[in-house]
Amino acid sequence: MKKKKEKRLTIPAAALAFVLLACDFASAAEEAPVELGSELPLWSVLPFVGMLLSIAIFPLIKPHWWERNLLKVAIFWSLVFFIPFAFAFGPSEALSELLEIVLLDYLPFIVLLWGLFAVAGGILLKGELSGTPKVNLVLLLIGTLLASWVGTTGASMLLIRPVIRANRWREKKAHVVIFFIFLVSNIGGCLTPVGDPPLFLGFLRGVPFFWTMRLAPMMLVNVVILLALLFFMDSRLYKKELAAGRRPEQSASKEPLRVEGLHNLIFIALIVFSVILSGMVAKSAPFYDAATGQQLGIPVYGHIVVPFNSILQMALIVIAGVLSVVTTKKALREANLFTWGPIKEVASLFIGIFITMIPALAILNARGAELGLTKAWQFFWATGALSSFLDNAPTYLVFMTTAGSLGAAEGLSTAVGTIAPTLLLAISAGAVFMGANTYIGNAPNFMVRSIAEENSIKMPSFFGYMKWSVGILVPLFIIDMLIFFI
Repeated sequence: MKKKKEKRLTIPAAALAFVLLACDFASAAEEAPVELGSELPLWSVLPFVGMLLSIAIFPLIKPHWWERNLLKVAIFWSLVFFIPFAFAFGPSEALSELLEIVLLDYLPFIVLLWGLFAVAGGILLKGELSGTPKVNLVLLLIGTLLASWVGTTGASMLLIRPVIRANRWREKKAHVVIFFIFLVSNIGGCLTPVGDPPLFLGFLRGVPFFWTMRLAPMMLVNVVILLALLFFMDSRLYKKELAAGRRPEQSASKEPLRVEGLHNLIFIALIVFSVILSGMVAKSAPFYDAATGQQLGIPVYGHIVVPFNSILQMALIVIAGVLSVVTTKKALREANLFTWGPIKEVASLFIGIFITMIPALAILNARGAELGLTKAWQFFWATGALSSFLDNAPTYLVFMTTAGSLGAAEGLSTAVGTIAPTLLLAISAGAVFMGANTYIGNAPNFMVRSIAEENSIKMPSFFGYMKWSVGILVPLFIIDMLIFFI
């Protein structure tokens, strides 16, 4: 009886949400300004907010239901946005926006994640590696240093399983994974365009490949402080583990450390090469029409064209992933505790996130210049705050364009104008560093969390994780602001 009552209440509530959004969309559509972001009301972002709250709340109150129905929840919130939008702006415009976000943003995003996930799952670090504070510090430092050269996703997928195995004997270990997300999945990727997608967009728009190495001093400050804090916290918890009688697992004959599945490094190199190649050929024939200024590709619908360079990139990634699966022994992946569950969860959730954030990105793109940003610290916090919840790549591009429109007399010459170096450093740091503020701030965050939970590590909830980021990262970012941007 209670379930029926809940259904009777849910259906009218959902219908009311549809009607309210449709009416507000329709009202905006009647005004008919030129740019979509100017037409959309601010509360058109409510489905996106609903999607985020679902990720935050349902795993707490109905965890088993959430595991079985997370794709349905993503589809529900997508429809809450899409149906009123189609009603107000017409099916053609709605389909165009949907195809653009799915084919041009979500598909390359999930193909890259899938490729790195599949390939990294075939690399196994064997031997005795106990999760002492020193070992954890070294593993996270290695991952942080790798992130700028194989990408934050690549470094995360390579190192997270060894970190989990090293700490499997410990009861308190979630903090190690949290600092792993801070460092390996985010901050470590700031030095090159390969490290994080926002910096790659800057590279495509004229920022020299090694220009972001200027972030090295800021990265050094963050890494030293975070690793010192991790070591202090981990040492105290480690002593408590030993006092409780828990000890690292040790075999009679100590097995030396060795890596199996090393041929998968070739496939990781192929994936990284595909990303760099895509950017290099994007502005060259036969991928680019200089006369129209448009990338060439396969027409799909209306103005939507899937660029040839993007197709090439995805094809190479798929080839690398398939070759990894075919050539890696099944026993090796089993020893690595590899399953496809985490990538399925990420794919299901992020399709909802990408679709429902269409209004947020459109509004930000149309009205970003109205925020009145002129100083480096303002760009740092604005870019970072929005990158914590939105896709940090388009957020970076919006604020890069805004900075380019300020008319700097001298600075870095880019495709969007001349930008003062300090402003671009602030935008870059905000987009990369503050992606660590939430599970959805950067692509590997949620996947690392999923892999950890699959291996019986109880991770904090969405808001629980934010307590860590607000308590640790926000004070750190204030230090960054005072040292580098004031």
